[in-house]
Amino acid sequence: MNLEVPEHLEYSDEHVWVDASVEPAMVGITEYATEQLGELVYVDLPEVGAQVEAGDEVAELESAKAVTPLVCPVAGTIRYVNAEVSDDPSIITNDPYGEGWIFKIELEDDEPDLLSSGEYARIVTE
Repeated sequence: MNLEVPEHLEYSDEHVWVDASVEPAMVGITEYATEQLGELVYVDLPEVGAQVEAGDEVAELESAKAVTPLVCPVAGTIRYVNAEVSDDPSIITNDPYGEGWIFKIELEDDEPDLLSSGEYARIVTE
């Protein structure tokens, strides 16, 4: 598999990416996750203003194959959700690292326990 793993992002074991280089940080699922899920048919977004902890299930992704929780890899406050992916979940499949972001979060933890692109790439290519 030739998967894109952008170097400027950080990753969780649950195939969620975080872009902490922007304020608030952007969160979405990786290309690997979209491959595993198949075509998404429904996205249940978190509530704006919700306080979340790392490890909380904050959203739900539904594909023809399965319903999968999105586990938030960081703690903070949800500031924005991407309503476009709720209206058209294929945006996530087609552009997981761009227009397919799922929510933006104001980070609480300056040192979230995340993987570098290299560490994540090793996990998904083994």
